[in-house]
Amino acid sequence: MSIKDLSRDELELYSHKDLTNMLLEERGAMNTAELFKEITTLLGLPNSVYENKIGDYYTTLTTDKRFIMLEDGKWDLRDNHTSDKVVVLHETEEDEEEIEEDEEENKEESDVDDENNDDFDSARADDEFDDPTDEDLKDLVILDEDELELEE
Repeated sequence: MSIKDLSRDELELYSHKDLTNMLLEERGAMNTAELFKEITTLLGLPNSVYENKIGDYYTTLTTDKRFIMLEDGKWDLRDNHTSDKVVVLHETEEDEEEIEEDEEENKEESDVDDENNDDFDSARADDEFDDPTDEDLKDLVILDEDELELEE
């Protein structure tokens, strides 16, 4: 059934998201303004509604998982697009140098952390490690259901 075949009363029963879904199924990708203008026209709403509510409509589209914004700023149904696209970033020589420097710094920090963890592991092995949660749980009492009923 086409959206054009529905009466205004039938259209009013649908949410804006559902109407958007129907429009995108029938016509394909459209931008926010085109979609909302078409919905307000179908519902016979005044221009003031279009002007005052288009921001809310955009927010609705961004939060609904059925819709996806394409690179050209148009909305389409997520089902029409695969998620196996890979974005390849072209790095400049400067970027590559920065990445190499960061990797070297991270390796040095990792070596220092490993040395500190060795001390930690040896303390645990020697049972010199105090668990602060033991102190917190020393007054813990576990009651079964029968004991709870007696207290009430």
